Amino acid sequence: MSERNVQVGIVQMSCSSNPEENLAKAIQRIKEATAKGAQIICLQELFRSLYFCDMENYDNFKLAESIPGPSTDTLSKVAKELGVVIIASLFEKRAEGLYHNTTAVLDADGSYLGKYRKMHIPDDPGYYEKFYFTPGDTGYKVFETKFAKIGVLICWDQWYPEAARITSLKGAEMLFYPTAIGWHKDQDNHTNEEQYQAWQTIQRSHSVANGVPVISVNRIGAEGDMNFWGGSFITNSFGRILYKASHKKEEVHVESLSMNSSNEYRTHWPFLRDRRIDSYQPLTKRFLDEDESN
Repeated sequence: MSERNVQVGIVQMSCSSNPEENLAKAIQRIKEATAKGAQIICLQELFRSLYFCDMENYDNFKLAESIPGPSTDTLSKVAKELGVVIIASLFEKRAEGLYHNTTAVLDADGSYLGKYRKMHIPDDPGYYEKFYFTPGDTGYKVFETKFAKIGVLICWDQWYPEAARITSLKGAEMLFYPTAIGWHKDQDNHTNEEQYQAWQTIQRSHSVANGVPVISVNRIGAEGDMNFWGGSFITNSFGRILYKASHKKEEVHVESLSMNSSNEYRTHWPFLRDRRIDSYQPLTKRFLDEDESN
């Protein structure tokens, strides 16, 4: 088998309150990644705005747009001009009063390949996403791009091994996680480090368990009470960190990922072979009460 590598680009940046300014900035960063050789480029979660879910404010629904729509139309032209795949996380208005946290995928010829709607929706202090987003109904998605078959999940999805497993079983050659996560401004450093390590570890474990690279792209900057922690990273097909971004700087990075390594790791560590699918039915339960666990 001949060696096959894919050049993956990530854009970690801060955002302002001006959506058009953020879009223009993202496009400039996409061009920088392309100049470094990127073939597939992933933007962070909800890159067109500040992370508005830190409060429940009805005015924020005005930020939403249709998908396909204005942003995908613009990014489609950029993808075609540069010959790159773009993964773009957007606030989707599906219908009056119906909104999703959605990622669109534009292929290297500018074609719109489709969307994935975030399945797991958090509701925590500073992350009031249930106020804005209806849980996704697209199911877990894989997109056949010019350069690779990619799986896309979004932020809170990254804590769920079921989402990574299903997307991998559908044939994803790599998993992308556009993300917006940070530390409260008054939080101590020990807690900060513990939270970041947990965040990175759970995603690396998806890479190990499924034998695919993971690409996680976070934002940076102070927004309200939150300091977004950056720390975007890329693993190989066995969870080894190939690149980790800083916690405070904007960064554009391109990493070469081997598409042959998944077969090597899956052969030597045959987790998929040894899965006991006949025993996993309890996973469809919310919780196993005492009378169900015996």
